[in-house]
Amino acid sequence: MIHEQDWDRVRGMTRGSFRHVAALFLALLMLVFGGGHAQAASCFYATSQGSTGPTNWNSYCWLDFSGYNDTAARSGAGQAMSYTLPDGTVMTFTLKISGAGINGATSPSWSGAAIGNTAFIGIGGRPILYQTAAGTTTASITNIVMTPPAGVSQITSYMFVAADGESSNEGESLSFQTNGGNWVALDTAGPTSGSLYPTTSGLGTQTFTVTGVGGTVGANIVGSSTATSLNTTIVGGGLQGVMFAVRFASIRLNLQLTGARAAAADQFTFAINATNGGSTLASGTSTGTGNGPFTAASLTTASALPLTLAQTMAAGSVNPLTDYRSSLTCTNTTSSSTPLPSGVITTSFSFGALQFGDLVTCTFTNTVFPHMQLTKALATSGRRFNTDQFVMNINQGSTTIATTTTTGTGATVTNGTTPQVMGAAGTAYAFTEVGSGTTSLTQYTSAMTCTNAFTGSSTALPTTVGGTVTPQMGDVISCTITNTRRATNATLTLVKTSTVLSDPVNGGTNPKMIPGAIVQYSILVSNTGPTAVDSNSVLLIDSMPVQMRVGTAATPTFTQGTPTSGLTFNATNDIRYSNAASAPTTYAGCTYTPTSAYDAAVKFICINPKGTMAGSTGTPPNFTISFRTQMQ
Repeated sequence: MIHEQDWDRVRGMTRGSFRHVAALFLALLMLVFGGGHAQAASCFYATSQGSTGPTNWNSYCWLDFSGYNDTAARSGAGQAMSYTLPDGTVMTFTLKISGAGINGATSPSWSGAAIGNTAFIGIGGRPILYQTAAGTTTASITNIVMTPPAGVSQITSYMFVAADGESSNEGESLSFQTNGGNWVALDTAGPTSGSLYPTTSGLGTQTFTVTGVGGTVGANIVGSSTATSLNTTIVGGGLQGVMFAVRFASIRLNLQLTGARAAAADQFTFAINATNGGSTLASGTSTGTGNGPFTAASLTTASALPLTLAQTMAAGSVNPLTDYRSSLTCTNTTSSSTPLPSGVITTSFSFGALQFGDLVTCTFTNTVFPHMQLTKALATSGRRFNTDQFVMNINQGSTTIATTTTTGTGATVTNGTTPQVMGAAGTAYAFTEVGSGTTSLTQYTSAMTCTNAFTGSSTALPTTVGGTVTPQMGDVISCTITNTRRATNATLTLVKTSTVLSDPVNGGTNPKMIPGAIVQYSILVSNTGPTAVDSNSVLLIDSMPVQMRVGTAATPTFTQGTPTSGLTFNATNDIRYSNAASAPTTYAGCTYTPTSAYDAAVKFICINPKGTMAGSTGTPPNFTISFRTQMQ
């Protein structure tokens, strides 16, 4: 029976549309030139969703029947078909046709068809098996085999899709019988006008039937998982058509950095791997110094492959991946029960298998753990002495976590940068320096500047030598301490030490600093400058600790250092005492004479060795004055 719509199609043909005539002519050519070899083909995606298409329209790849050979398809062996799918999977099957004439046709099949007009616009090739004459056509697809791409051991699941390629009107029908999973409703394509659809039955079974109704209708799209054969019965009152597709899932993986890289050369490779066998199916690599996102690794797959999302450091990187905290978050633009990670701390995640129709986007977000580095610089005036060297330290409390000792002479600094060290966010670190060996920092003025490669960081940076910083995630901090040599000078430094000689309990055997203990109190005096001290001008006025007493038992001793100070000391004339409340300002102001071995009245000791103290030539001249005290 020819319906009103079909008469419209006939009338349209008389107005100059030769689509059906061309299809018949192509069928005649195939009768002449047809063969039994497998027809290598591919599938095509639509180029746009259309006004009624589903959101996951680009997860369907429609099989192209441009290579349909009617003679081969109607032979006893049928036509061998082969499709190389976008993910590299090769799908093969045998197509057998009987009944009314049929051929491959472009989409849309006519102006009233839903697919091609309102949904799935721009499908390439000839995706429709379209009748060339009214009647009943049987299309049998058997021996469906999916050969996986290289590196994939096997395909455990795939989705075979069937759809109305024309419009099922009154007296027309489609019947799809599968040996795979029961038919499930996937999507629909809306009618070109109105909201009418043909009636359907058989969802949840292996036979799905579409029964036509009068009027302009939409199309149903159904799927069966892992089918190996499919029998389709096409009943056309005028003309009728069917379409088949393989439904794909897709996943895109990208990388985003927050904060800075630990080193500018650090780059990251992110990959979608087959969990079984570990083959890389898609990958991408960060580039440049930006934070991304970068060119994504994209995988579109027809099969339900277990996937692993992973990242590694790219060749040429300086730091290991463990220097970064990596989190993974995925989203899906379609409604699906596929589990998605959100903020999972990982560098390798077993994602599992995508569900057909998934359009998943995943992002690794890498944030560097705090990194710090300290560098020594000298002003153009260079070193005070060519032997001067500097020990640069990054300290966490009393623990040094990075250090270096400089080499070089003059203004040249070699080995002046500590190793870059990774710290913990929220922990305080100090940047310090000390003189190496006989080097005295008193001969230099010092300044420190710091920078943070994480330009958006709110971390406060130290501005003085010895200052601390409490970094946060993403910080990469570099500090430089610059020393400028002072003008020629004589600078005296003092180092005080004490040694317990005896105590009332233990005597001289392992004595303790307890009340009554006799303690030797020593003062080391050095001239770190290159200039000699004026004659007789060295004057030490030392305040006694409140718990120490000194008196007639002081027994002062003077020990020359190496190099020698050049000074002399007379225990009778060059040491005095003061009981004043405040320190005397001259040697003459020290006028108290102790009255006991350890006199509580003594508040200050005054020492005035004689002569000119030598200047330093690299190792400071020095002397040590020692005297006995008693612990109270």
